[in-house]
Amino acid sequence: QVQVVQSGGGLVQPGGSLRLSCAASGSFFRILSMGWYRQAPGKQRELVAGFTRAGDINYADSVKDRFTVSRENAQNTVHLQMNSLKPEDTAVYYCNADIQLGPTPQGMDYWGKGSLVTVSS
Repeated sequence: QVQVVQSGGGLVQPGGSLRLSCAASGSFFRILSMGWYRQAPGKQRELVAGFTRAGDINYADSVKDRFTVSRENAQNTVHLQMNSLKPEDTAVYYCNADIQLGPTPQGMDYWGKGSLVTVSS
């Protein structure tokens, strides 16, 4: 059974910083990609930042130069450091892991439960 557990989030003033963390655990062959999405009220879920299957890093244009995604491969963990936060960053942030369960090269999506990030004065 695979689990994706995320932590972090909360309330912060504009210009402040927060850090989110996410760890995948359980029985699986390997992690193909891992990253962060967010969903604001009334909007669709969107990619924030993440590692692709090729090992590249993608960022949404709206968070470039403010957010940094990092990973610890040995711990199957990714982090999202969010600086210079703006009210429009307010959303529920979800960790996503694309995981290959066995030797067959096919991935399955697993999601964390979500972390609320509120940027407000």
